[in-house]
Amino acid sequence: MPEALALLRSKAEVRLNPYGRVLREEELIEELRDVDAVLAGGDSFSAKVISSARNLKIIARDGVGLDRVDLAAATKAGIVVTIAPTVCESVADLTFGLILCVMRRILIADRSVRSQEWNLRRKFVGRDVHGATLGIIGLGRVGSGVAKRARGFRMRVLGYDPYVKPERIRELGVEPSDLDALLRESDVVTIHTPLTEETRGLIGSREIGLMKDGSYLINTARGAIVDEKALYEALRIGKLAGAGLDVLTVEPPTPENPLLNLENVVLTPHIGNDTVEAFRRLSLQAAEDIIRVLDGEPPLNPVNPEALARRKF
Repeated sequence: MPEALALLRSKAEVRLNPYGRVLREEELIEELRDVDAVLAGGDSFSAKVISSARNLKIIARDGVGLDRVDLAAATKAGIVVTIAPTVCESVADLTFGLILCVMRRILIADRSVRSQEWNLRRKFVGRDVHGATLGIIGLGRVGSGVAKRARGFRMRVLGYDPYVKPERIRELGVEPSDLDALLRESDVVTIHTPLTEETRGLIGSREIGLMKDGSYLINTARGAIVDEKALYEALRIGKLAGAGLDVLTVEPPTPENPLLNLENVVLTPHIGNDTVEAFRRLSLQAAEDIIRVLDGEPPLNPVNPEALARRKF
């Protein structure tokens, strides 16, 4: 964004991505060879990339996901990694858009109107969002934002997050729950956890089997948190009434991905933070942390603050 670029250029020479796409490992190694800071998008920072970037002091992510950064390698090298948490409100907005879309069958109705099928009322019958039970897995910034929006729809909200204290969960107007109980009781389940070894495959065939018949699953976090084969089968047989997915295990999906063929799935191409306002906020937030580090100050949004002790800023 222009404002972020202007801010960065006031302090340093700025190089833009010459490829206009996510860089391959060898390209990223070459681009970072003598760089002090990087504002990172969808590029993957492996241990090999990090170890080759001798001058690098900060990797400023333009979002909150960390699955593309080897955090241990960065910390060992004294490279601080930062996030831009202001994008969370935009992701929460999209989450609720997907909830409305799948529960009210909006996309199916739209397609039918375009096909001159105006009177197929039974095909369009959905579920009320207001008064339904919403289960939120992960009550960080995005999950908390979804909970706030749910209150406006007078939803009962259950929350599961082993890293958030029950009293904090209650402060959000959310009922603390274990995962199994949340899955059994919710009309719609939405996922807002980071992708870690602990959460990879968190929602598999067993967990989907616990969900209410005719319930819905929303995922705007990371695709690999959900077993897509199990999800497909549950959607195919009608165990689940629908799903709204902004993320997939493989992005972009291959033509063979069976989820592409299901009418009861709404898919978006990982656009959770893709708004004009979010782009401005996240780019400025990332740029400001870069400037702080280049000026010898600690950043405002570090995820590995222990790296600060390894290198004098």
